Amino acid sequence: MRYSEMKRAELLEERDSLRLLLEMYKTEGLKLDLSRGKPAADQLDLSTELLNRPLAESEYVVDGFDCRNYGCPWGLPSMRRFWGELLGIPAEQVIVGGNSSLALMYGTIARGMIFGLADSPAPWSTVADRKWLCPAPGYDRHFAITEKMGFELIPVDMTPEGPDMDQVEKLALDPTVKGMWCVPKYANPTGITYSDATCRRLTNMKTGAPDFTVMWDNAYAVHDLCDEGDELPNIFDLAREAGTENRFICFSSTSKITFPGAGVSMMAASPANIDAAKKVMAVETIGYDKLNQVRHLIFLRDPAGVKRQMARHKALLSEKFRVLEERLSEDLDGLGIAEWTHPKGGYFVSLNVSDGCAKRVHELAKEAGVTLTSAGATFPYGLDPRDRNLRLAPTCCTVDNLREAASILTVAVRLAALEKLL
Repeated sequence: MRYSEMKRAELLEERDSLRLLLEMYKTEGLKLDLSRGKPAADQLDLSTELLNRPLAESEYVVDGFDCRNYGCPWGLPSMRRFWGELLGIPAEQVIVGGNSSLALMYGTIARGMIFGLADSPAPWSTVADRKWLCPAPGYDRHFAITEKMGFELIPVDMTPEGPDMDQVEKLALDPTVKGMWCVPKYANPTGITYSDATCRRLTNMKTGAPDFTVMWDNAYAVHDLCDEGDELPNIFDLAREAGTENRFICFSSTSKITFPGAGVSMMAASPANIDAAKKVMAVETIGYDKLNQVRHLIFLRDPAGVKRQMARHKALLSEKFRVLEERLSEDLDGLGIAEWTHPKGGYFVSLNVSDGCAKRVHELAKEAGVTLTSAGATFPYGLDPRDRNLRLAPTCCTVDNLREAASILTVAVRLAALEKLL
């Protein structure tokens, strides 16, 4: 029965029962974490071979480059081809970075601020009242970059097909709006994948700024949780058709394919934007870790090798998402106090609780030993206007710990809703 349909005496009895249950959990001294989308140790073990296999002397030289030495700043040609084949992008439009795609994103925004990008009439730093579009709920580290660079962050509602394009198209007509963040496949935290219609509208829409830039963070491009995963249109193919290829800069990495702390990142863009980036990055670096690129090429080999590796990840992760889904359904279905996403891939579940209750849920869960991402973190400036969204990351717990953490979470959700109703 929905809580809103229960009598006051029934609500009080339910509240008191949940309070006792939460007190019992507190005595257990638990330290459980659903806050960050990190691979668990058993996932990291899938890539141990990458480190344990020493390179033979003959393997140091790849594509005519001695990978132990300086040089090849845009990445080994073989590594650029690897990314190009995996994501459907010409290899010459790929730059290979270090372990962090976020660092490449930060660098891109910084270049825009200092020098401008390919179509920029002036550096972004010279634009008064500059703004950036932030689909929300979204990724807090994205928002932090543009906030740090002095942009006003403009939230855009998310829909089951991606950002609300009516809002985006209207806001993008403002010449002080310089771009937007996008996680187009298995978005953080909603898990949705942008539809073909959304992608086409992004490529075809009119913008007030000639250098309006979409930061296309395709972090979960190959991270399916089921056999029939989502399909994302190739944004560069659509953009070439529309004549807006300079609008998109794509990022990805092997962070959740091999090791987050020692993977290989990439960025891809139009030839004009790649040329502009190279002119600045040539001063910034003599080259990233080519030996790590060699190790990844040997270990993953090609897109088929990535597919095999991700099937092993899926076997571990799908059980965790199933356990979380079961607990949410069993404890919260029918109460009218929560809704959540059902992703086919990625690393997160987005949970919406009763309006005005997310901060209280976070507080109650923390008291019982469960760490959640801070309420509001999925919105610009950490301000969720309805105080209802929580990002759940089930990946780093063991299955047994996840069951317990999810049970505590649902108690907190129910108790916070009852407190508000009463």
